[in-house]
Amino acid sequence: MTLTAQITENGGPEVIEWIDIDLPAPGPGEVRMRNHAVGLNFIDTYHRRGIYPIALPSGLGLEAAGVVEAVGEGVSHLREGDRVCCFGPTMGAYSEARNVSAASLFATPADISDELAAAALLKACTTEFLVERCAKVQAGWPVLVHAAAGGVGLLLVQWLKHIGATVIGTVSTAEKADAARAAGADHVILYTQEQVAPKVREITAGKGVRVTFDGVGMSTWEASLDSTGRRGLVVNYGNADAPVGGVNLGILAQKGSLFNTRPTLFDYYAEAEERTAGADRVWDLLRREILTVTIGQRYALKDAAQAHIDLEGRKTTGSTVLMP
Repeated sequence: MTLTAQITENGGPEVIEWIDIDLPAPGPGEVRMRNHAVGLNFIDTYHRRGIYPIALPSGLGLEAAGVVEAVGEGVSHLREGDRVCCFGPTMGAYSEARNVSAASLFATPADISDELAAAALLKACTTEFLVERCAKVQAGWPVLVHAAAGGVGLLLVQWLKHIGATVIGTVSTAEKADAARAAGADHVILYTQEQVAPKVREITAGKGVRVTFDGVGMSTWEASLDSTGRRGLVVNYGNADAPVGGVNLGILAQKGSLFNTRPTLFDYYAEAEERTAGADRVWDLLRREILTVTIGQRYALKDAAQAHIDLEGRKTTGSTVLMP
Protein backbone atom coordinates (compact mmCIF):
# COMPACT_ATOMS: atom_id res chain seq x y z
CA MET A 1 0.00 0.00 0.00
CA THR A 2 1.13 3.52 -0.79
CA LEU A 3 0.20 6.68 1.10
CA THR A 4 -0.99 9.50 -1.14
CA ALA A 5 -2.75 12.85 -0.75
CA GLN A 6 -6.16 13.47 -2.26
CA ILE A 7 -8.58 16.37 -2.44
CA THR A 8 -12.27 15.85 -3.18
CA GLU A 9 -13.23 19.52 -2.89
CA ASN A 10 -11.57 22.90 -3.12
CA GLY A 11 -10.83 24.87 0.00
CA GLY A 12 -8.28 25.45 2.74
CA PRO A 13 -5.47 23.12 3.80
CA GLU A 14 -7.99 21.04 5.74
CA VAL A 15 -9.32 19.54 2.47
CA ILE A 16 -6.09 17.55 2.04
CA GLU A 17 -6.89 13.92 2.86
CA TRP A 18 -4.55 10.93 3.07
CA ILE A 19 -5.46 7.56 1.62
CA ASP A 20 -3.70 4.23 1.14
CA ILE A 21 -3.80 2.90 -2.40
CA ASP A 22 -2.61 -0.31 -4.01
CA LEU A 23 -0.54 0.77 -7.01
CA PRO A 24 -0.98 -1.35 -10.14
CA ALA A 25 1.94 -2.18 -12.39
CA PRO A 26 2.98 0.82 -14.50
CA GLY A 27 1.13 1.00 -17.80
CA PRO A 28 2.58 1.53 -21.29
CA GLY A 29 4.88 4.56 -21.30
CA GLU A 30 4.87 4.77 -17.50
CA VAL A 31 7.27 4.05 -14.66
CA ARG A 32 6.67 3.60 -10.97
CA MET A 33 8.54 6.34 -9.13
CA ARG A 34 9.37 6.01 -5.43
CA ASN A 35 9.61 9.53 -3.97
CA HIS A 36 12.53 10.43 -1.73
CA ALA A 37 11.66 14.15 -1.49
CA VAL A 38 8.65 16.19 -2.62
CA GLY A 39 8.73 19.88 -3.48
CA LEU A 40 6.19 22.37 -2.09
CA ASN A 41 5.12 25.14 -4.47
CA PHE A 42 2.54 27.92 -4.51
CA ILE A 43 0.88 26.32 -7.52
CA ASP A 44 -0.10 23.47 -5.19
CA THR A 45 -2.21 25.93 -3.20
CA TYR A 46 -3.80 27.26 -6.40
CA HIS A 47 -4.91 23.74 -7.31
CA ARG A 48 -6.16 23.12 -3.78
CA ARG A 49 -8.10 26.39 -3.62
CA GLY A 50 -9.52 26.10 -7.15
CA ILE A 51 -7.75 29.18 -8.51
CA TYR A 52 -6.48 26.82 -11.17
CA PRO A 53 -9.51 24.52 -11.70
CA ILE A 54 -8.81 20.79 -11.73
CA ALA A 55 -11.02 17.72 -12.03
CA LEU A 56 -11.89 16.30 -8.61
CA PRO A 57 -11.06 14.06 -6.88
CA SER A 58 -7.40 14.68 -7.56
CA GLY A 59 -3.93 14.11 -6.28
CA LEU A 60 -1.85 17.11 -5.29
CA GLY A 61 1.68 18.30 -5.97
CA LEU A 62 3.84 18.47 -9.08
CA GLU A 63 7.46 18.27 -7.99
CA ALA A 64 9.37 15.29 -6.62
CA ALA A 65 12.65 13.41 -6.81
CA GLY A 66 13.27 9.73 -6.26
CA VAL A 67 14.02 6.46 -8.03
CA VAL A 68 12.44 4.27 -10.70
CA GLU A 69 11.05 1.08 -9.14
CA ALA A 70 9.42 -0.49 -12.20
CA VAL A 71 9.19 0.22 -15.92
CA GLY A 72 6.13 -0.14 -18.15
CA GLU A 73 5.92 -1.37 -21.71
CA GLY A 74 7.56 0.83 -24.33
CA VAL A 75 9.90 2.69 -21.96
CA SER A 76 13.46 2.29 -23.17
CA HIS A 77 15.33 5.32 -21.81
CA LEU A 78 14.76 4.54 -18.10
CA ARG A 79 15.56 1.46 -16.05
CA GLU A 80 14.83 0.26 -12.55
CA GLY A 81 17.14 2.06 -10.13
CA ASP A 82 17.53 5.23 -12.19
CA ARG A 83 17.30 8.47 -10.22
CA VAL A 84 14.66 10.81 -11.63
CA CYS A 85 12.78 14.01 -10.83
CA CYS A 86 9.74 15.82 -12.18
CA PHE A 87 7.66 19.00 -12.01
CA GLY A 88 4.41 17.84 -13.63
CA PRO A 89 2.20 18.41 -15.49
CA THR A 90 0.44 15.42 -13.89
CA MET A 91 -0.42 16.00 -10.24
CA GLY A 92 0.03 13.46 -7.46
CA ALA A 93 3.57 14.13 -6.21
CA TYR A 94 2.33 14.23 -2.60
CA SER A 95 2.76 10.47 -2.31
CA GLU A 96 5.19 7.80 -1.24
CA ALA A 97 5.14 6.36 -4.78
CA ARG A 98 3.08 6.65 -7.96
CA ASN A 99 2.93 5.66 -11.60
CA VAL A 100 3.93 8.54 -13.85
CA SER A 101 4.58 9.15 -17.54
CA ALA A 102 8.21 8.43 -18.33
CA ALA A 103 8.22 11.36 -20.78
CA SER A 104 7.61 13.80 -17.92
CA LEU A 105 10.70 12.78 -15.98
CA PHE A 106 14.17 14.29 -15.93
CA ALA A 107 17.28 12.29 -15.08
CA THR A 108 18.72 13.54 -11.79
CA PRO A 109 22.47 14.18 -12.19
CA ALA A 110 24.75 12.13 -9.96
CA ASP A 111 26.04 15.23 -8.18
CA ILE A 112 22.55 16.63 -7.42
CA SER A 113 20.84 15.26 -4.28
CA ASP A 114 17.19 14.25 -4.26
CA GLU A 115 16.38 16.98 -1.75
CA LEU A 116 18.02 19.61 -3.92
CA ALA A 117 16.27 18.36 -7.05
CA ALA A 118 12.88 18.41 -5.30
CA ALA A 119 13.53 21.84 -3.84
CA ALA A 120 14.93 23.39 -7.01
CA LEU A 121 13.66 21.86 -10.26
CA LEU A 122 10.29 23.57 -10.67
CA LYS A 123 11.38 26.89 -9.18
CA ALA A 124 14.70 27.02 -11.02
CA CYS A 125 13.17 26.05 -14.38
CA THR A 126 10.53 28.71 -13.74
CA THR A 127 13.32 31.21 -13.11
CA GLU A 128 15.14 30.12 -16.26
CA PHE A 129 12.21 30.70 -18.58
CA LEU A 130 11.12 33.93 -16.86
CA VAL A 131 14.53 35.59 -17.09
CA GLU A 132 16.03 34.06 -20.21
CA ARG A 133 13.12 33.41 -22.56
CA CYS A 134 10.13 35.43 -21.35
CA ALA A 135 11.57 38.78 -20.20
CA LYS A 136 14.93 38.35 -21.98
CA VAL A 137 16.62 40.50 -19.34
CA GLN A 138 19.87 42.17 -20.36
CA ALA A 139 22.91 43.21 -18.35
CA GLY A 140 22.51 46.64 -16.79
CA TRP A 141 18.73 46.60 -16.67
CA PRO A 142 17.04 47.64 -13.40
CA VAL A 143 14.59 44.88 -12.44
CA LEU A 144 12.03 44.60 -9.62
CA VAL A 145 11.40 41.26 -7.90
CA HIS A 146 8.42 41.03 -5.55
CA ALA A 147 8.67 38.51 -2.68
CA ALA A 148 12.42 38.40 -3.19
CA ALA A 149 13.00 36.05 -0.25
CA GLY A 150 10.58 33.37 -1.47
CA GLY A 151 11.53 30.16 -3.23
CA VAL A 152 11.37 31.62 -6.76
CA GLY A 153 12.27 35.10 -5.53
CA LEU A 154 15.69 34.10 -4.23
CA LEU A 155 16.45 32.24 -7.45
CA LEU A 156 15.34 35.22 -9.54
CA VAL A 157 17.66 37.50 -7.58
CA GLN A 158 20.63 35.16 -8.07
CA TRP A 159 19.97 34.54 -11.76
CA LEU A 160 19.44 38.23 -12.50
CA LYS A 161 22.67 39.18 -10.73
CA HIS A 162 24.50 36.47 -12.68
CA ILE A 163 23.52 38.09 -15.97
CA GLY A 164 24.36 41.58 -14.71
CA ALA A 165 20.98 43.17 -13.91
CA THR A 166 20.44 45.65 -11.09
CA VAL A 167 18.01 43.96 -8.72
CA ILE A 168 15.47 45.64 -6.48
CA GLY A 169 13.62 43.24 -4.18
CA THR A 170 10.57 43.62 -1.98
CA VAL A 171 10.17 41.70 1.29
CA SER A 172 8.04 41.82 4.43
CA THR A 173 10.58 41.48 7.25
CA ALA A 174 14.15 42.43 8.14
CA GLU A 175 15.08 38.74 8.22
CA LYS A 176 13.83 38.29 4.66
CA ALA A 177 15.65 41.47 3.65
CA ASP A 178 18.88 39.88 4.85
CA ALA A 179 18.13 36.77 2.77
CA ALA A 180 17.47 38.85 -0.35
CA ARG A 181 20.69 40.82 0.12
CA ALA A 182 22.65 37.61 0.66
CA ALA A 183 21.28 36.37 -2.67
CA GLY A 184 22.63 39.50 -4.35
CA ALA A 185 19.83 42.09 -4.33
CA ASP A 186 21.25 45.58 -4.84
CA HIS A 187 18.32 47.28 -3.10
CA VAL A 188 15.70 45.83 -0.74
CA ILE A 189 12.38 47.48 0.08
CA LEU A 190 10.40 46.49 3.17
CA TYR A 191 6.90 46.96 1.85
CA THR A 192 5.58 46.84 5.41
CA GLN A 193 7.46 50.07 6.17
CA GLU A 194 7.48 52.08 2.95
CA GLN A 195 5.61 52.31 -0.33
CA VAL A 196 7.21 50.28 -3.07
CA ALA A 197 6.66 52.36 -6.22
CA PRO A 198 7.95 55.71 -4.88
CA LYS A 199 11.05 53.96 -3.54
CA VAL A 200 11.64 52.21 -6.87
CA ARG A 201 11.37 55.53 -8.69
CA GLU A 202 13.82 57.07 -6.23
CA ILE A 203 16.32 54.24 -6.77
CA THR A 204 16.02 54.49 -10.56
CA ALA A 205 16.20 58.31 -10.71
CA GLY A 206 12.54 58.45 -11.68
CA LYS A 207 12.76 56.10 -14.67
CA GLY A 208 11.31 52.93 -13.16
CA VAL A 209 12.47 49.40 -13.87
CA ARG A 210 12.64 47.65 -17.24
CA VAL A 211 11.00 44.48 -15.92
CA THR A 212 8.88 43.66 -12.87
CA PHE A 213 8.54 40.04 -11.78
CA ASP A 214 5.34 39.71 -9.76
CA GLY A 215 4.41 36.36 -8.25
CA VAL A 216 2.13 37.90 -5.61
CA GLY A 217 -0.87 39.08 -7.62
CA MET A 218 -3.63 41.51 -6.84
CA SER A 219 -2.10 43.22 -3.80
CA THR A 220 1.04 44.19 -5.74
CA TRP A 221 -0.54 44.93 -9.14
CA GLU A 222 -0.73 48.71 -8.65
CA ALA A 223 2.81 48.86 -7.28
CA SER A 224 4.04 46.82 -10.24
CA LEU A 225 2.40 49.20 -12.71
CA ASP A 226 3.75 52.28 -10.96
CA SER A 227 7.26 50.85 -10.59
CA THR A 228 7.71 49.85 -14.23
CA GLY A 229 9.18 52.42 -16.59
CA ARG A 230 8.03 53.46 -20.04
CA ARG A 231 7.65 50.49 -22.42
CA GLY A 232 8.63 48.15 -19.58
CA LEU A 233 7.30 44.66 -18.96
CA VAL A 234 5.25 43.41 -16.03
CA VAL A 235 5.51 39.63 -15.71
CA ASN A 236 2.72 38.23 -13.53
CA TYR A 237 3.79 34.64 -12.90
CA GLY A 238 1.84 33.76 -9.74
CA ASN A 239 -1.06 34.50 -7.40
CA ALA A 240 0.36 34.15 -3.89
CA ASP A 241 -2.15 36.79 -2.77
CA ALA A 242 -4.98 36.61 -5.32
CA PRO A 243 -5.25 36.58 -9.12
CA VAL A 244 -5.21 39.90 -10.95
CA GLY A 245 -8.63 40.35 -12.53
CA GLY A 246 -10.85 42.96 -14.14
CA VAL A 247 -7.95 44.78 -15.78
CA ASN A 248 -8.70 47.58 -18.22
CA LEU A 249 -5.95 47.29 -20.83
CA GLY A 250 -5.99 51.06 -21.16
CA ILE A 251 -4.10 51.23 -17.87
CA LEU A 252 -1.05 49.87 -19.68
CA ALA A 253 -1.13 52.90 -21.96
CA GLN A 254 -1.67 55.31 -19.08
CA LYS A 255 1.30 53.93 -17.16
CA GLY A 256 3.74 54.31 -20.06
CA SER A 257 2.82 51.92 -22.88
CA LEU A 258 3.64 48.93 -20.69
CA PHE A 259 3.70 45.30 -21.72
CA ASN A 260 2.11 42.63 -19.52
CA THR A 261 2.25 38.84 -19.71
CA ARG A 262 0.92 35.96 -17.62
CA PRO A 263 3.19 33.06 -18.60
CA THR A 264 3.16 29.47 -17.38
CA LEU A 265 6.06 27.06 -17.05
CA PHE A 266 4.50 24.34 -19.19
CA ASP A 267 4.15 26.60 -22.23
CA TYR A 268 7.90 27.20 -22.11
CA TYR A 269 8.77 23.56 -21.39
CA ALA A 270 6.44 22.00 -23.95
CA GLU A 271 8.92 20.47 -26.40
CA ALA A 272 11.53 17.85 -25.57
CA GLU A 273 14.38 20.04 -26.83
CA GLU A 274 13.47 23.06 -24.72
CA ARG A 275 12.82 20.86 -21.67
CA THR A 276 16.28 19.35 -21.96
CA ALA A 277 18.00 22.68 -22.66
CA GLY A 278 16.26 24.45 -19.78
CA ALA A 279 16.97 21.71 -17.24
CA ASP A 280 20.60 21.42 -18.36
CA ARG A 281 21.03 25.17 -17.84
CA VAL A 282 19.58 24.83 -14.34
CA TRP A 283 21.79 21.88 -13.39
CA ASP A 284 24.85 23.76 -14.65
CA LEU A 285 24.16 26.87 -12.54
CA LEU A 286 23.39 24.75 -9.48
CA ARG A 287 26.55 22.73 -9.99
CA ARG A 288 28.67 25.88 -10.25
CA GLU A 289 26.87 27.34 -7.20
CA ILE A 290 25.77 30.36 -9.19
CA LEU A 291 22.35 29.31 -7.96
CA THR A 292 22.19 28.36 -4.29
CA VAL A 293 18.92 26.85 -3.16
CA THR A 294 18.09 27.34 0.49
CA ILE A 295 15.88 24.61 1.94
CA GLY A 296 14.34 26.71 4.67
CA GLN A 297 11.87 24.10 5.91
CA ARG A 298 11.37 20.35 5.93
CA TYR A 299 8.05 18.74 6.84
CA ALA A 300 6.96 15.14 7.02
CA LEU A 301 4.85 14.29 3.97
CA LYS A 302 1.73 13.87 6.11
CA ASP A 303 2.23 17.42 7.45
CA ALA A 304 1.57 18.93 4.01
CA ALA A 305 -1.47 20.84 5.33
CA GLN A 306 0.66 22.65 7.90
CA ALA A 307 3.23 23.36 5.18
CA HIS A 308 0.45 24.98 3.11
CA ILE A 309 -0.62 27.08 6.10
CA ASP A 310 2.93 28.32 6.64
CA LEU A 311 3.53 28.96 2.94
CA GLU A 312 0.34 30.97 2.49
CA GLY A 313 1.01 32.82 5.73
CA ARG A 314 4.39 33.92 4.34
CA LYS A 315 6.14 32.20 7.23
CA THR A 316 8.54 30.28 5.01
CA THR A 317 11.88 31.32 3.57
CA GLY A 318 13.46 29.79 0.49
CA SER A 319 12.29 26.36 -0.61
CA THR A 320 10.33 23.75 1.30
CA VAL A 321 10.45 19.97 0.94
CA LEU A 322 8.10 17.27 2.19
CA MET A 323 9.80 14.06 3.27
CA PRO A 324 7.96 10.74 2.69
